[in-house]
Amino acid sequence: MAGKERSPRHRPWSVYRANTFDLSAEMMGLALSGKSQDPDEPVLEFSVACSELLTPSLDRKPTSFVAVSCTTPPQAFWTKHAQTEIIEGTSNPIFLSSVAFFQDSLITQQTQVKLTVYDVKDRSQGTMYMLGSSMFSVKELLQEKHHRLHLMLRSTENEPVGNITVIAWQVEEKHEKRGPVARLQRGDTVNGRMVLPVDESLTESMGVKSKSSSLCKDPLLKAVFGGVMSRTYRFPTTDGNHLRILEQMAESTLSLHIPRQFVKLLLEEDAVRVCEVEELGELSPCWENLRRQIITHYQTIILTYQETISDLHEYKGPSFKSSTLKADKKLEFIPTNLHIQRMRVQGESGYDWTYDVVTIGAPAAHHQGFKGCGLRKLLHKLEEARKHSYQEESSAGSGSKAMAYQPQDIMKAKELIAQINTLKTQVCYYTERLSRAAKDRSANALERTLAILTEKTRQLVIVCDSKLLSSAILALAAARPEFTQQGTPSPSSSSLSPSSRSPSRSPSRHPTSPSRTSTSPSRHAAPPEGLEGSKNKRTSFQADLHEEEWEKIWLNVDKSLECVIQRVERLLQRDKLQSDSSSEDVFMLASEEPSNTKKETSPEVEKTSPGEWSDALYPLLTTLTDCASLMSDKAKKAMVFLLMQDSAPTIAMSLTLQYRRDVVFCQTLTALICGFVIKLRNSLCDSGFLRQLHTIGLLVQYESLLSTYGEELSMLEDMSIGVMDLRNVTFKVTQATSAFAPDMLPVITGNRNGFNVRVPMPGVMFDTLPREIQNGMLLRVQPVLFNVGINEQQTLAEKFGDTSLQEVINMESMTRLSSYYDQFKEVLPEDSLPRSRSTTSVPELLKQLSQNVNAKKSKNVEILWQAAEACRRLNGVRFTSCKSAKDRTAMSLTLEQCQILQQEHALAPQVFYQALDCMRSEGCRRENTMKNVGCRKYAFNSLQLKAFPRQYRPPEGTYGKVET
Repeated sequence: MAGKERSPRHRPWSVYRANTFDLSAEMMGLALSGKSQDPDEPVLEFSVACSELLTPSLDRKPTSFVAVSCTTPPQAFWTKHAQTEIIEGTSNPIFLSSVAFFQDSLITQQTQVKLTVYDVKDRSQGTMYMLGSSMFSVKELLQEKHHRLHLMLRSTENEPVGNITVIAWQVEEKHEKRGPVARLQRGDTVNGRMVLPVDESLTESMGVKSKSSSLCKDPLLKAVFGGVMSRTYRFPTTDGNHLRILEQMAESTLSLHIPRQFVKLLLEEDAVRVCEVEELGELSPCWENLRRQIITHYQTIILTYQETISDLHEYKGPSFKSSTLKADKKLEFIPTNLHIQRMRVQGESGYDWTYDVVTIGAPAAHHQGFKGCGLRKLLHKLEEARKHSYQEESSAGSGSKAMAYQPQDIMKAKELIAQINTLKTQVCYYTERLSRAAKDRSANALERTLAILTEKTRQLVIVCDSKLLSSAILALAAARPEFTQQGTPSPSSSSLSPSSRSPSRSPSRHPTSPSRTSTSPSRHAAPPEGLEGSKNKRTSFQADLHEEEWEKIWLNVDKSLECVIQRVERLLQRDKLQSDSSSEDVFMLASEEPSNTKKETSPEVEKTSPGEWSDALYPLLTTLTDCASLMSDKAKKAMVFLLMQDSAPTIAMSLTLQYRRDVVFCQTLTALICGFVIKLRNSLCDSGFLRQLHTIGLLVQYESLLSTYGEELSMLEDMSIGVMDLRNVTFKVTQATSAFAPDMLPVITGNRNGFNVRVPMPGVMFDTLPREIQNGMLLRVQPVLFNVGINEQQTLAEKFGDTSLQEVINMESMTRLSSYYDQFKEVLPEDSLPRSRSTTSVPELLKQLSQNVNAKKSKNVEILWQAAEACRRLNGVRFTSCKSAKDRTAMSLTLEQCQILQQEHALAPQVFYQALDCMRSEGCRRENTMKNVGCRKYAFNSLQLKAFPRQYRPPEGTYGKVET
């Protein structure tokens, strides 16, 4: 039955879930000519208008709305189904919100509909009384020639109190010609209005080509989004026609799916870090104590991640986190109130446009609290603490204990570890491939594989030939107990070096190269004189020995590779000689030369055996693998020790900050993936966007409405770091292994240095992508964040506080946005961008935005409007956020929707604010408040709203004091 509760979250009566229930044959035979099975399309939609409404008090005109209830026999009670917006001060209201019955409404021709008109005396208090009501059956409406009913409204005393007109919106096929379009008249009648075309994304092939993909029907979107709520409107345009608006809001299964994967990756990364530190080998007592401290701190954080994974897997609630749970410890990695907001616009000329915005509560560490600062200040404090720690050690004369590495050194060390791991794996892999090619006696495979192995090995050698690495190796050697106990290092590497097998290639007496003579770090102080002279001479001698040993290991890899290359060349040359000699035999036989002619063949050719290649290469390949592994392991340990040196003084603070950053980034990443999936799905046939995507990357624009006062200032600090960290994210589109929903969910790989998101797509969609994307090209992300506080706290910040953070964030993002457009102009034509009715070009729009960003203006919301428009014009993905994505976000979203309708679809300006109030009072965002706090009210009060810009104020009666 229509409007009946089916959700444990107590879904309100005015919202419809679009499911895929089969319609009864009876309803499919209705007079509506369209037979679309698209669950986004209502089975029945009608609009209402009243005329000549009478009120008991003659000194005021009614402020009215219509409540719609229905019942289907044998049901004996009425169920509230929907209501219109409230229109103030008129006896002839024409309502913009339409009444829709979707497929799960299960209405039939026998369904009775009751229209009850209420007069609202006080919107803020909700005081109202019933003016009158009228009833009709669905069958009556559909059998009427023009699908219009003119009904009389009667009061409870059965007195006439006015009229109400009902008009059903008929669905016609797109190829049918349009009939004449009637106009809405003020008075007692509503003439027929033109029917609108229906989306044809019903078959798989048509679905791919459609500009609008159904959130409920499309296999990819259905796997990622769910719990779809829908609302419909009919708005007049400047040319007298009408727009059909379908507003939808959906939550995402990724709210849980992504955090579960993400925390698991963090757990694995930190567990690897602990193993690396433990595998450094024996260290002197002071370093051993530091190592134990570091491992203890890591083990504590690992336990926290393990608990988080357990909590996430045990969670059985809805697939979104309500704003009341934003500070819940168990759910802190889950984004708050994450939804996709969609507006689909259909015009009478047949066009069909879709606008999507991802809404998310400010990505911040709400559970950890703010205490006056967020990530930006915490990162600054960490850097200050490191500098202070190293200064203290230097002044205490313990500079040899730990070195003050620069931030770029730390980044370089992390890069080196990743490169060494990758290249070592590749060298081992291609060594095995070369061995297999030798066993198969495949000359072509041998030659090709050798070329790749040579390239990878030399890359590994180059990576390991680093000043930073050399100094780290010396530092690690100095941290060994034997460094002070023995005069010489342990020659542990000699057993694996090629010198033990090929004496002539021994580099043990190889002089130190010029590049090596300068590898000792500049931070080493000159040896002090006096009593310490002999000790420093011994230390210098030990350092020289360790450097020579590293030189030997480094050169042995290169020499081992040369041995392999030479041996392969000899084998290939011998194989060629053998082949030539065989050809010569055939030629001589064909020429009938004397059979006793002696052939000039080399001894090597005559002694060829099937396993000779493999036998000849195996010991050399083993040596190469051993030497490469030895060099890689030694280099990796040195880099791990360098990182340990850097983190030791501030490990507790560093890990606490890293955990906070992980929480914030996970929330931001989850929202990003939702936006990427829906943008890619909607743009499969947009060749300009797809080329832009793989050429310069995806623009993602976060809009924030946080104030720069109190806790929200710290939230903004968290969010700004989380958004900027998205630069370390890449996407890769793959073909899904099946049409099963779990096989189409995104998969994350990588670590904190860079995450890759693999997005599976059904084959029919994957085939439409450009070859570059199909071949696995990594797709980059360019994030920008614009913030303008609009509430009463921002008023305080502007008068008594500090708005510099907002200014810095906006200026930084303006620079990045301009840079993105400059990249676009260099490689792509302007006509690959979406068409717009705006008379302002993109360069002019960016110029205006830059002027506003640099202007000192209170609550300059034009920054948000222009940034959002620039994002849409540049094929970007839009995100809107406030503290909980519930109240201020609702005001911003509905305003943006109406601005789009006015700028791009000619919404009649005289109904702009009526349409805005209509969406805010009866739209999906009103229901979002219900989902979050169990109350259909925005969390504002009258005093707060006086500080809001006028465009961000909700209509009376839709707000009040509720939990946020």
